[in-house]
Amino acid sequence: MANFAPYQDIPETTRALSPPIASPRTSLDRTRNIGTTAVTSPTSQSYQQRDYFGSDDVEEQRERVAWNAPLGGPREDVDMFSTSIGLRMDHAACLAYLLLPPAGPVALLIFEHRSDYVRFHAWQSSLLFAFIFVIHIIFSWSSIISWFLLIGDLGLIGFLTMHAYQDASTLDRYEIPFFGPLATSITDDE
Repeated sequence: MANFAPYQDIPETTRALSPPIASPRTSLDRTRNIGTTAVTSPTSQSYQQRDYFGSDDVEEQRERVAWNAPLGGPREDVDMFSTSIGLRMDHAACLAYLLLPPAGPVALLIFEHRSDYVRFHAWQSSLLFAFIFVIHIIFSWSSIISWFLLIGDLGLIGFLTMHAYQDASTLDRYEIPFFGPLATSITDDE
């Protein structure tokens, strides 16, 4: 009789065995007893560090500059997070709010394919300011309300631009209450 249970154990004879436990630290370079068998870890000479970022050129060291420098500091030399449109990631994320929303962010969505951070801000900006555009149309009968909405728009653009620039160093996403999670879900589904 066959067992069709979904979570069966695989027979031990067909399972690939794990490699022996290895430690790169010299403090653990000793024989350890695990159960009844003794496992030895390799010596520290056999452990090699690899540079996963490539060679140690001056250009590549320039790419690793810390992002938390003050404005106008060494941050200008960072091009590690470049985008497919040829701009740095923080500058392109700021353009999502500064390029005549909601039309400018749509252009960013068309041309930017590499950076999820920029695409998130473009989605959030296009969704938010498309909604605000509809609000402007609804209240276009009153010039006073239209002026207050325009002042609110400019404040919101400045606030979101500042967050897009500052949060690029940690890749945090500042989310507006309804449109931010929606932009996140759209970006994650792409």
